[in-house]
Amino acid sequence: MLTRTVTANGQEIHLTPKEFDLLVLMSQNAGQVFTREFLLEEVWGVDYFGNLRIVDTLIKRLREKFKSLNIPSDINTVWGVGYNE
Repeated sequence: MLTRTVTANGQEIHLTPKEFDLLVLMSQNAGQVFTREFLLEEVWGVDYFGNLRIVDTLIKRLREKFKSLNIPSDINTVWGVGYNE
């Protein structure tokens, strides 16, 4: 059975469903650079009509959650393009 649980260094990291989906997408495609538009379409769906910056907010929250547990985040900003892990 699949669980939507993330652990690192023996610590569980509590994620929202969208944070989890974003982290899984990026982890399964490590090294690939994703645009905000692509991440929005894949995580929120093609019907999302909101601010593109929601991706930035979610990335920031993921980084903060990892940092609060002293776990390095592998999510990188690729200036002018998007993000990769």
